[in-house]
Amino acid sequence: MSEATADGSPEVETTESGGAHRGARTWEDSLLAVRDLDAGYGDLQILTDVDLDVRDGEYVTIVGPNGAGKSTVMKSVFGLTNLMGGTVEFGGADITDIPPEEIIFEGLGYVPQNDNIFTSLSVQENLEMGAYILDETPQDALDAVYERFPILEERRDQEAGTMSGGQRQMLAMGRALMLDPDLLLLDEPSAGLAPDLVDDMFDRIDRINDDGTAVLMVEQNAKKALRRCDRGYVLVDGQNRYEDSGDALLADEQVRQDFLGG
Repeated sequence: MSEATADGSPEVETTESGGAHRGARTWEDSLLAVRDLDAGYGDLQILTDVDLDVRDGEYVTIVGPNGAGKSTVMKSVFGLTNLMGGTVEFGGADITDIPPEEIIFEGLGYVPQNDNIFTSLSVQENLEMGAYILDETPQDALDAVYERFPILEERRDQEAGTMSGGQRQMLAMGRALMLDPDLLLLDEPSAGLAPDLVDDMFDRIDRINDDGTAVLMVEQNAKKALRRCDRGYVLVDGQNRYEDSGDALLADEQVRQDFLGG
C-alpha cells in the first residue's frame, strides 16, 4: 500500500526488488525530469503529481491500464496539454512553458500514436518535413534514415498514405529522427501492427537506443516493452504506481497480477 509524502501526495510503491520510490531519485543526472506534474485537457485534469525521468541514452517505458494517462504524459512533455502544475526539464533547462514548435529545437523528437504522417505527401517529402526548421534538408540525416529503414528509400517517391501500417510507423520514426534528437518519444509504436511485425518494430527501436538516442515509450504491449527497456513506470489513474527496472517489474507478483495478466 502507498504511503503519503510530506506534501500529502501518494508515494510510489516499491516492487519486491526495492525499486525507487517518489523522492528517492536525484534529478541532476536526468536528461528529462518531469516533476510533480498535473496536466490535462481544458479544465479536465488527467495527471496528478507525476514524476518521471530519463537519463542520457536510457530506454524507459510507461505501461498501465487503458485510460491511465500514459499518452497524456507524452503530450505533456511535448507541450500539447494544459499544464496545471509541476515542471518539465530537459537537458537541465526548464521547458514547461515552451510551445511544441520550439521544443524540437531542444533535442526532443515525438512520434504520436495517430496522425503521425502526412498521407498525401511522398515518403521523402515526409522526411523532409522532419527537418523543416532548417534552411535545407541535411543530406546526411536523410541518408542515415534511409540506412536505418531501407524500405523508405525504396519507396521514397510513393505516396505515404498507400504504405502498410508497419511502413508508416517506420516513416513516422524516420521523420522524428531527421534532427538527430537526444530523446525520442514513442507513443504506442506497435499499435495496429500485425503480430509478426511487432518484434521487428521493437528490434528497430532497440537499435535506435543502442546508437545513443534515449527513448521514452508508451506501450500497450507491456510484457514485450518491459523485457527490452532499462526502466519502467506503471501509471494508474493518472498517478505513478510503480517504478523499477523492466526485469524487476516483470518479476513482481503484484505487478504481474494487476497489470500484466498474471
